[in-house]
Amino acid sequence: MDIDLNADLGEGFGPWRMGEDEALLEVISSANVACGFHAGDPVIMDRTVRLALRRNVDVGAHVGFPDLMGFGRRPMQIDVGELASYVTYQLAALAGMARAAGHRMTHMSFHGALGNMTAADPALADPLVAAVARFDPSLIVSTSVSAAIEGAAARNRLRTAITFLADRACDDDGLLVPRKLPDAVIHDKAKVLARVRQLLTDGTVTSYHGKRLPMHVDSILLHGDTPGALDLARAVRDDIAATGGRVVPISRQLAGQ
Repeated sequence: MDIDLNADLGEGFGPWRMGEDEALLEVISSANVACGFHAGDPVIMDRTVRLALRRNVDVGAHVGFPDLMGFGRRPMQIDVGELASYVTYQLAALAGMARAAGHRMTHMSFHGALGNMTAADPALADPLVAAVARFDPSLIVSTSVSAAIEGAAARNRLRTAITFLADRACDDDGLLVPRKLPDAVIHDKAKVLARVRQLLTDGTVTSYHGKRLPMHVDSILLHGDTPGALDLARAVRDDIAATGGRVVPISRQLAGQ
């Protein structure tokens, strides 16, 4: 089994750092890089892309609401056409940084509240995913299970990579549950690893309400800002190897599709 090991990186701002990006880049195969709206800035983006290139790690744009103070995790009411422009702006920013560094942007994903809202609402997913297709039809849309995003990607002839968020609980439809719920974010390393092992060996995930969901995924994501993310990433990589799997970035998994 080939599977991507992914993390959200570049989430500092100015002199403030978040996460252990350099060390994580030794373990993961692809990175979602903040594009300056919910976190990140031009200097951090440039450094992250260059570090990823040296380690042969894929980079993608992590697109969010313009919400630095709330880290993009607060819902915002913004005109859909304006939001589509925000998506294009962030894609262009990371694509430009990658090109200048001699790297290339392979994928994109929606961050935080924007991601949750888009995943649950086809009326939002369709125009935002269409903006991705207009910018670069070769991009892969990396998403957790979402009929809205997967359907929009299919209509726009974009490839998708289904991503399992190892430290986030999902509902019976596979959508992420709100962070305000108890245990929506799973901090216990043993519980996170148990979820990953269940996915790797059984092809299922247990929902927040206890339902066992079949789930075929291309990628496992870890949040770079989670305490202990580096140790967790190493443990997940070891588990993938122990089950006979290989860590392979999604761009290589989907090559030729």
